[in-house]
Amino acid sequence: MTRLHIFDLDGTLLHGTSAPLEIARVTGTGPRLAELERRFSDGGLDSRGFAAELFSLWGRLTEEHVDEAFAGSPFLDGIAEVCADIRERGERSLVITLSPGFYARRLRAFGFDKIVASDFPDPPFPGPPDMERILRPQDKVRIAEEVRAAAGIPLEMCTAYGDSLSDAPLFGHVGRSVAVNGDHHVAALATAAYTGRSLPEAYALGRSLAA
Repeated sequence: MTRLHIFDLDGTLLHGTSAPLEIARVTGTGPRLAELERRFSDGGLDSRGFAAELFSLWGRLTEEHVDEAFAGSPFLDGIAEVCADIRERGERSLVITLSPGFYARRLRAFGFDKIVASDFPDPPFPGPPDMERILRPQDKVRIAEEVRAAAGIPLEMCTAYGDSLSDAPLFGHVGRSVAVNGDHHVAALATAAYTGRSLPEAYALGRSLAA
């Protein structure tokens, strides 16, 4: 019997920021993006409305911008170390993020087994995103169920790591969860909480729950 470790990206693997904010940093669209993030966090904008705003904001986005944003992003320490440990134990790692896939797919360099993200067109955008392919918080539960069922992993052998509103449905679904620098949206739902910059430390806390 194996385990499935499910990670969020924004505010979790990324410390104190998100993929869109990092892209905004290199494209000079930070103030507008920060306002969109605030509206999303407050519940005034859903993920599909957020995606529509990104499309209009980043009409001149290029892959080079995304490369620069990813290279300069403040990731937690030890991500590759955690992915390697999971794989060596014969377990599986999964990232589910509402952020665009054109940023999230670069996480493959860390060694995650599977990455699922909102399916934006690649930059420069040939047209608007298909809103049916933009993930919503509740889609995290569906995706986790699909991956664990395909791998034959029981629900009680799944551990989720996240930080905010978009992780709440998944935290309410899996048996074990770790709030990583979490906010009030997940505080009452998480099995354990970690504050800091080390993914190995948060992961060790998750493993202690399983033990």
